[in-house]
Amino acid sequence: MKKLIAVAFVAGLVGFVAGNAFWYLASPLWIDNVVSESASAADTAKVLATGTFSDADAVHRGKGTATIYEGTAGQRTLRFTDFEVTNGPDLEVWLVAADSVASNADVTGNAWVALGQLKGNIGDQNYDIPADVDLSKYRSVVIWCEQFGVLFSPAALK
Repeated sequence: MKKLIAVAFVAGLVGFVAGNAFWYLASPLWIDNVVSESASAADTAKVLATGTFSDADAVHRGKGTATIYEGTAGQRTLRFTDFEVTNGPDLEVWLVAADSVASNADVTGNAWVALGQLKGNIGDQNYDIPADVDLSKYRSVVIWCEQFGVLFSPAALK
């Protein structure tokens, strides 16, 4: 009887851990986080660069437009419009020093600047670009899974 209780306890513990791990890793696949930030007139004063998000692979898909604006006071904003990307854990927005990004190696093999956590996997959203970032060096925007080092969606800026 003690052996049966011990086996049941271990099986329950393993099931609990596995269930929580599954929920953490898989739930973003069916739970969307929708954002709807508006653009102010100051954010859209001058377009510095624009690009279109594309799929990284068959699983990590993205679409929408990334545009860098410079406001009248010199502040720079990265704005996503009509944006949608496959959801996942620990997604971040990065500027990458590569003319085009097609793989994880294109990201990790170049300099990058993190602009913060992705606010939502669907919808219009804004990210401030620090004043000390030289935009002539960073020619791509990527949605990057920091936890697993995986490219979700790139956009080459022109």
